[in-house]
Amino acid sequence: MTEKQMVKDAEKQAPTPQNQSLNGRLLFAIIASAFGSAFQHGYNTGVVNAPQALIEKWISGVISGRNDGKPTDQTQVTLIWAVAVSIFCVGGMVGGLSTGFVAEKFGRKGGLLVSNALVILSAALQGVSKMYSSYELIIIGRFIIGINSGLNAGLTPMYLAEISPMNLRGSVGTVYQLVVTISILISQILGLDYILGTAELWPVLLALIIAPAIFMFATLPFCPESPKYTLINKKKDIEAERGLQWLRGTIEVHDEMDEMRAENEAMKVIPKVTLREMLSNPMLKTPLGISVMIMLCQQLSGINAVMFFSTKIFNMAGMSNDGAKYATLGMGSLNVIMTLISLFLVELTGRKTLLMIGFSSMFVVTVMLTIALMFVNVSSIVSGLAVVLVMAFVIAFAVGPGSIPWFLVSELFNSSARPLATSIAVGVNWTANFVVGLGFLPLQEMLQSNVFLIFVVLLALFVLYVYKKVPETKNKTLEEIQMGFRQESYK
Repeated sequence: MTEKQMVKDAEKQAPTPQNQSLNGRLLFAIIASAFGSAFQHGYNTGVVNAPQALIEKWISGVISGRNDGKPTDQTQVTLIWAVAVSIFCVGGMVGGLSTGFVAEKFGRKGGLLVSNALVILSAALQGVSKMYSSYELIIIGRFIIGINSGLNAGLTPMYLAEISPMNLRGSVGTVYQLVVTISILISQILGLDYILGTAELWPVLLALIIAPAIFMFATLPFCPESPKYTLINKKKDIEAERGLQWLRGTIEVHDEMDEMRAENEAMKVIPKVTLREMLSNPMLKTPLGISVMIMLCQQLSGINAVMFFSTKIFNMAGMSNDGAKYATLGMGSLNVIMTLISLFLVELTGRKTLLMIGFSSMFVVTVMLTIALMFVNVSSIVSGLAVVLVMAFVIAFAVGPGSIPWFLVSELFNSSARPLATSIAVGVNWTANFVVGLGFLPLQEMLQSNVFLIFVVLLALFVLYVYKKVPETKNKTLEEIQMGFRQESYK
């Protein structure tokens, strides 16, 4: 082998500035930011399901005690519980819409730490609610943790996108959804009636959110702020370079720094991005429309409907209540496994490809599930098929639609527009989540299993939209992605 060939081989093997491998420090920063934040989003989504009957009984006792032992109207109890559950999404909307302000004011890492303080307050309020016989403390606590979760849903994917090398951006972005699925499963397991789902221990179940908050306070301060934020917003060139060197585990970060400096120079001639600019400038309006639509696609895909219907379908298949409960845990485990697999697939196949595969598969499965539910009481084979279809739906969702929307918005915008765009997209996601939660039960009562026909139509439209409008961002720089929007705006 000649010396020239050896040099060429060495150049091929050496990672380019945008083609870095995962190192210990970057992994530490990913875990410190994602575990403490995404855990709250998932855990507080799932934690209220198992102890519902216990807490409703306690609420009834509290109301009766306040009314000198008079019998309690169950409608009032149901309403209070519905408020306690749904107020989490209202807080999420507030937090989501505040993401831009917090990200600009405190930074990505700084914003996460500020938001994390809300967890301590929420855990304290929910933990002492039974002691003080106050269901109001649960409602306030869930509203506060909702704000925290809404902020986390915007800040964490933004931080992860800005600290990741280009070739790992998708995989690292998927970590947020992975932790969400893990924490939902943890909440389901801890809520079992022989662990913390008891009349005495349910306040502990609600207050356990303090554990990941302590973890974040103990780890995240050792990680650097997003180098992009440090350079572009704080104008601290040397500090940004040090942060990037820490994350990459090498001092050879000159090309990445040059790219960030070029973005910084380009932004100097661009006025500050306002909401009016975001909605009128074709270069911003197009990616914003894609970001918002992908968030709507995620929430209106029918995943919440299938999750809600799963226990009923398992019962129809002849499972006992306990069997259905464990089948639901199995479904949660499957969600975790498939999200973990998507972490690797997203860099192999690309974002658009996984979204197409996910939504197309969900469409086919939903058509089959709608038909199966019409005959579920006729044949045990059909009822077994319905169970398999529920599992297949969860797999299809976890492959792409579950994780990609959270980080795609960060890939479509530069640093000046990213916070505002993230605020809008995450705010829309939480609003859609709230609307689905509020509207699904009345629709289900009216249409029964035919409610899935609505999602069949929506999923068909989502597949068409992704195919026509969503760009592939895999292994593309921000300049390359925006060049595509520029060409689109000239058509």
